Amino acid sequence: MKTSAIRWLAAAAVLIASTGSVLAQELKIGYVNSERVLREAIPAKAAQTKLEAEFGKREKELTELAQRLKAAADKLEKDGPTLAPSEQQRRQRELVEQDRDIQRKRREFQEDLNQRRNEELAAVVERANRVIKQIFDSEKYDVILQEVVFASSKVDITDKVIRGLNTPAAPGAK
Repeated sequence: MKTSAIRWLAAAAVLIASTGSVLAQELKIGYVNSERVLREAIPAKAAQTKLEAEFGKREKELTELAQRLKAAADKLEKDGPTLAPSEQQRRQRELVEQDRDIQRKRREFQEDLNQRRNEELAAVVERANRVIKQIFDSEKYDVILQEVVFASSKVDITDKVIRGLNTPAAPGAK
């Protein structure tokens, strides 16, 4: 019985000694909240403003088309009882065609907007990844994570990344 207790204590001592050396080699871990970067960084805000300027006119036109269609539908509903059946059917067909046309234009608009948004966000993400890599190298991190469930504020480097993105790039840098 004594020998098994001694063996157990010896095994525990070896385990504690090896754990101590692992703890002595502490990992440097960082965390970046990507969503916050894409919401708060100046390049991300600039991309959003650029998209609004690029697609604002088309969106306004679609809204006006939809309002005109609604006005025409309301007018048909109001005038319907006094119209000849053939005239009422003709107007209904026109409204259905106009509605289809607006829906098609809205789908095309949404596809174009999504494609451009993805392009703009990809450029911001690429630039953010370069900033993260610079922080990783200069501050000698062992790992930097972007998607986590919980992270302590001690490891959150999101503000550093945002500051890095908000700093104008040096001439000749990508």
